[in-house]
Amino acid sequence: MGDILVGTCSWADPMLVRSGWYPPGRRDAEGRLRYYAGRFPVVEVDATYYALPRERNSALWVERTGDGFVFDVKAFSLLTGHPTRSAVLPDGIPADARDPGVLDEVWARFAAGLAPLRRAGRLGSVLFQFPPWFRPGARAEEVLARTARRTEGWQVAVEFRHPAWWHEERADATRALLARYGMAAVAVDMASGLPSSVPPVTCVTSPRLSVVRFHGRSTAWGTGSKEERFPVRVPRRRTRLLASPVAGARRGYRTGARAVHNCCGDAAVRAAEAMRRLLGPA
Repeated sequence: MGDILVGTCSWADPMLVRSGWYPPGRRDAEGRLRYYAGRFPVVEVDATYYALPRERNSALWVERTGDGFVFDVKAFSLLTGHPTRSAVLPDGIPADARDPGVLDEVWARFAAGLAPLRRAGRLGSVLFQFPPWFRPGARAEEVLARTARRTEGWQVAVEFRHPAWWHEERADATRALLARYGMAAVAVDMASGLPSSVPPVTCVTSPRLSVVRFHGRSTAWGTGSKEERFPVRVPRRRTRLLASPVAGARRGYRTGARAVHNCCGDAAVRAAEAMRRLLGPA
């Protein structure tokens, strides 16, 4: 029976910092992470999607957290086919994902930035969140194969944003594809009935990890502001409903990392605290 780790996406989101969740004296960069790590066992690093990670930052994260705390890291945008501004790439590297030389350099720098986490045993999983236009097919399967080669030895989690991956007629093939590479399928909690809604599928594709990410169930998904897309408060009844499938997924996994969106003040940390209480000991 595996452990269930409950945490949030980011510990430094500006809205969380302004919410008052961090006490006085713990609102600087070091204090925030130490305070967060004293209350949760895992965090998802969202900043690595927007900019390549730096070794110095990763080393500081290790220093500021205790043994057993893990960082799930989101893959850099260029590595998942998202638009990337050249301004966020160092040394004048062009944001051209079609250039093999550019990809080699970006992959190398991404891996180097995570090296302190890996050496310290603090790197949980690397989340590859593919864009809505990444649909099933031969090209996508080749991207996944290349990603598997690049990430050999890492624990990878994959979140598909195109709903066809998990449609009933395709779901078994998707499970088999991810299982072939030992990649953990990410289950998502989001509003249903929208054209972009991803079916709520939870399945085993990696013997080591299962990931559930809670996007919120607002119908403004994909169109509204952060405040509109992610509910400000999660009712207690809904927290109970969300905790049920998470608890059921515990069997068969070494670790299940659960990340709650952190975009509306302290709503995510409060929901995560409530879920940890409901789930009880791992």
